[in-house]
Amino acid sequence: MKVTIYAGSALGNKPVFEREARRFASELARSGCEIVYGGGAVGLMGAVADAALEAGGKVTGVMPQSLVHAEIAHRGLTELHVVESMHERKQLMADLGDCFVALPGGVGTVEEIVEVWAWLVLGHHDKPVTLLNVDGYWDRLLGAARRMAVNGFLRPEELDGFLPILDSADLLGVCRDWKAPPPRWQAAPGPVPVRKDPA
Repeated sequence: MKVTIYAGSALGNKPVFEREARRFASELARSGCEIVYGGGAVGLMGAVADAALEAGGKVTGVMPQSLVHAEIAHRGLTELHVVESMHERKQLMADLGDCFVALPGGVGTVEEIVEVWAWLVLGHHDKPVTLLNVDGYWDRLLGAARRMAVNGFLRPEELDGFLPILDSADLLGVCRDWKAPPPRWQAAPGPVPVRKDPA
């Protein structure tokens, strides 16, 4: 199984973030999972890659050319895809992974995990979307998601597709039992009729 991980390019200000990121990546690697991530050598991104490689795992990075120097691309990966744009990066990371996990991170991490959750809701993929909730880091985002459901902007089954986990065992359990919610809108059968305006 390939696990797409989104994580901060900084380490954060609590040692628990790096410690749990490394533990999570090591456990995944030892269980035979491959890791797909943003390709950086710094921050939690780098910690994930280093820990998985040290545990004998395979790690694939995906990074746009414009960030190869800014984010300091990891040079010890199993494979590094250098793409042209952030859009290509996100799409390739989504295509390569069998599930998605957000570790603590900043606005980029939030944007990436919420985007793949939106794609799940819309039926663009049927893969699990999870948050490694280290030290309650994602509690407020999960609370915002629940508020969307309470106020009628999410169906209960769509909320259930955005899952907190605590460790690699939780992730593997989610993937084992996973059933994707039905897409928000089902495709209409046949071609969509096009009304022609009178000349």
